[in-house]
Amino acid sequence: MIQQSLILMGKKRLHWDSRQLPVLAPDEVLIQTLTTSVSIGAELPQYEANDLTDPTPDYPRKVGYESYGVIIDIGSDVTSLQIGDRVLAFYGQQAYGIVSEHKAFHVPAEIDDKSALLAILSCDAAKGVRKLNPSPTDTVIVAGMGTMGLLAVYYLKAFYGVAKVDAIESDPTRRELAKAFGVGSVYAPNEMGFDCYDYGIECSASNAAFALLQQAVKPGQSICVLSDGNKETLVLQPEFYEKELQVIGSSDGWDYPEHFQWYFESVQRAEYIKQIFDMDIQRDDLIRTFSELSERTINPLKIAVTYPQAKY
Repeated sequence: MIQQSLILMGKKRLHWDSRQLPVLAPDEVLIQTLTTSVSIGAELPQYEANDLTDPTPDYPRKVGYESYGVIIDIGSDVTSLQIGDRVLAFYGQQAYGIVSEHKAFHVPAEIDDKSALLAILSCDAAKGVRKLNPSPTDTVIVAGMGTMGLLAVYYLKAFYGVAKVDAIESDPTRRELAKAFGVGSVYAPNEMGFDCYDYGIECSASNAAFALLQQAVKPGQSICVLSDGNKETLVLQPEFYEKELQVIGSSDGWDYPEHFQWYFESVQRAEYIKQIFDMDIQRDDLIRTFSELSERTINPLKIAVTYPQAKY
């Protein structure tokens, strides 16, 4: 069986690599990929070799990390999964994934592929929100209504029941989408007030928006940074010191299995969450799509990638 993997060979140089799949180890499963996604905020800076968090990248390197597929073979020691199960994993843009049993997460049959893929980043967003631990009566302002910002809003609403969640976003399309997620007021950057919110969440990767959060949050309160810091350096403003604010960092998920258990039940009441995916492509369109993203001829929020299916 031939594996096809999308490999980044250097700046803006993508290549499909083909090679024979290895034999499964006893604790491994073989996944045939059904759908993946492109997380533009994380992956485009890597493609363009301008990721501030990775100034001297090593090549070749794999592309992507969100994968959804069906198990087509299992190792002799695997007990918790079986052939035919739908699963999430973290191997990215590959026709097949070979992962250990505990790194493939079962997806219930009633969950569609796009909702399933969003479980991964929703866990990352949840980790940051959990660090703030807001009450339902607290007020929260989120900067940036990209994928992470929208998923942070989803968790604030669905898990913590926060009534007042507002946002900072300049893009008109994203401002409208924020409303579908339950955001109250969506402010353009020049509309923000001062000392209005109990908590702030930074998801914009923009230093200007981070500065606005420091203005908007009440004295003595906290801002959680969920953005990667891969595009702009985030700078503490005079308000940070004057108001004695706290900035909390957050990265990756808090507990994927436990979060997925909650998320797969919750997301069935939230069809709107799939609106995060505003572009669908086929696997063979990936190289062209990355080029178009880099040229700024397209500007999607998140991309779903469908893989062709072999028959067994």
